[in-house]
Amino acid sequence: MSTPVGPVAGLVPAGVVVVEAFGHRDDVVLLPGEEAVVARAVDKRRREFATARHCARAALGRLGIAPVPILPGPRGAPGWPDAVVGSITHCEGYCASAVALRQEVAALGIDAEPAAALPEGVLEAVALPEEAQAVRGLAVAYPEIPWDRLLFSAKESVYKTWFPVTGLWLNFDEARIDLDPSGALTATLLRPVPTGCVVPLARLGGRWAVRAGLVGTAIAVPS
Repeated sequence: MSTPVGPVAGLVPAGVVVVEAFGHRDDVVLLPGEEAVVARAVDKRRREFATARHCARAALGRLGIAPVPILPGPRGAPGWPDAVVGSITHCEGYCASAVALRQEVAALGIDAEPAAALPEGVLEAVALPEEAQAVRGLAVAYPEIPWDRLLFSAKESVYKTWFPVTGLWLNFDEARIDLDPSGALTATLLRPVPTGCVVPLARLGGRWAVRAGLVGTAIAVPS
């Protein structure tokens, strides 16, 4: 049986390597420092963490970079080799990692979620009024797509793109997302980009997909 294609594959530009995994592996050997991160974690969390590291190291390998520990940094963001930007996502039964050389991509964020509607009340908590209105309109026109979940995923990808560059928290209401039925997304930051930041973060473009029972979003900022 062929391995299904996940929701993140195909969303990133040339130069970005994506490795996906369905199911959480229990045969991954963690590298020094990683073991301590999950030493007291439940089995599900440990396998999820290990599978994500397996994907990350496989992706790095395709860039010609030897295996290294991928340790969580501030607010859990994965730490990458100096020459690399990357992002990790995981949800029930799925993990993925995307990496690129910093000389080609300045910032990168991916996210995957179950292709199901958000729990009641969550849309109102994460969406700007105009976003919620747009999502409801899209749901009428394209009812087969979980637009509210896509919006949430896009905001997660925006945060994963923003935080490693700025080191600053980004609230849900500080980025406005426009989702296009063609599979494109645009994020407009509603807070100032820090002075001195050389990465163009004020307006971000990305892609989305619904595949294999999951939604996926990805943003890559060229260097």
